[in-house]
Amino acid sequence: MASPHSGIAAAAIDVIGEDNLLNVFTRLPATSFASAACVSRSWNLLCQRVLSRPKLSSACSVNPSLQDAVEEVVNKVLSEPIRPHFAIAAIAGLFGFDLDDDEDDVLEVARHLISRKLGSQVPVITNDASCFGIIGRDALSDEVKEIPFKLDDGADIIMLTVRYLPGMKVTTIPLLEQNKEPEMFMIDKFVTDIREFSTSVSGCNSPAAIIMYCDNYHTGMMNVVEKMDCALPPETVIVGDHFSEFRYTNETDNAFAAVALVFAVDMNKPPGVGETQFHAVVSSGLSPVGPTYTTASVIENINNAPWIAARREGSHENVDGQIVLNQVYDELRRDRIQSRELYIGVTKRRKYSIGQENVGCMTSLAFHRVLESRQRCLLVFGEGIKIGDTFHFYYPDSTAAISSVAAVSSHLRSFNRGSNNATGGDKQDVFGGLIFSCCGEEFFGQPNINISPFVDNFPGVTLGGTFCSGVFGRGVLTPRVKESQEQKAVQCCMHTKGVVYLIMSYTPSKTI
Repeated sequence: MASPHSGIAAAAIDVIGEDNLLNVFTRLPATSFASAACVSRSWNLLCQRVLSRPKLSSACSVNPSLQDAVEEVVNKVLSEPIRPHFAIAAIAGLFGFDLDDDEDDVLEVARHLISRKLGSQVPVITNDASCFGIIGRDALSDEVKEIPFKLDDGADIIMLTVRYLPGMKVTTIPLLEQNKEPEMFMIDKFVTDIREFSTSVSGCNSPAAIIMYCDNYHTGMMNVVEKMDCALPPETVIVGDHFSEFRYTNETDNAFAAVALVFAVDMNKPPGVGETQFHAVVSSGLSPVGPTYTTASVIENINNAPWIAARREGSHENVDGQIVLNQVYDELRRDRIQSRELYIGVTKRRKYSIGQENVGCMTSLAFHRVLESRQRCLLVFGEGIKIGDTFHFYYPDSTAAISSVAAVSSHLRSFNRGSNNATGGDKQDVFGGLIFSCCGEEFFGQPNINISPFVDNFPGVTLGGTFCSGVFGRGVLTPRVKESQEQKAVQCCMHTKGVVYLIMSYTPSKTI
């Protein structure tokens, strides 16, 4: 039986005209738009035309009341037509909650409030951005800006991003932790679940993109990401925050250390729907110093911090760790660099397997913070270093970081120019971006450096982001200053003092 509103809806099209009605629909808030789509088949078809392309909407609020802040950002992202496929909320501050009260969980309360407004079927991830701050569009002023967070300021912040991606399916997949000592992750199951979801949706086992959040209470993420990097083809973009507390919608009774938001192309997408693409570009704020060393011994230690002994590459004698550090600091002082913060960039050559499947070998670059030297050894943070691995020392370099961000801007400019020069179905329209950054105004020495490559090249396009202690980013890596040829060639997926830009674009269908 036809809907009693069908005749009225058809008459409205006849009287108002299809183009005028489309114009009305594009101005409706999301809830009214959803209601209009249910009136009749003819109105539903018009609404489908309005949402024929992907959409990203983002807003942030500094309202001190969590409930009011959520209300502000949700109202903002739903102020125009959109059907959220998922939502990410970065939260900086406690919003009056008691940190020591297990029942007083600001991340879980925020997740629940957002989920109640968007619907329980929409995956929602909330993550803690209290270390440094967020990047987003102010819900009231509509201005995109970097908002640093300082606990003593008492200013709490929430940034909500929602996306609609026609022609794609999205799900959340947790990285489970085995309930035993020492801490172990079910990495093979994690990768297998990602592949199986992608296969069921797209017919191939490699998803289009993955956004990951890892809990800061867990160590061992380097091994997880390195295995994912080897098991998934380069076409799968991987970005995210590898050191942040989070909550997500599909929580289970199992302990989990990370969650992956997985995007796969729907092989049954409707005709006329184009292709959504993900592009990752990475900048670096580290520069190498000193010669190449080889790891001579590794002594595992508690708290994920091994002692390593090293020798100069080509030498057979170990060098004293403190002497090496003094030489590095002397070289930095000669260059008038005062930094005492050092990392080692370790080149790792590894074989990886998923269950019984040998997924191959990979050479990767991983950064480990140098903590101290004692008894001729270096204490460094992070697992996975083996005897025979080679490494360079690195130091945070704001000048190199600004140059690297400029290189990102140049890359995006070329991308934008190529897209604008394309014709017909080959034209890519950038509709949104996400930024994960380890570098803020304090490091760069000036504000809004992180957002400049995006807002300069894609003005008016929706942008969100968060500041992190460390970031994932597999994509185009802008070259480092003074890098060896070997290290230019290796893959690096986890970054310190880096910025990861996720650019989302859409190519319309060539089907007429």
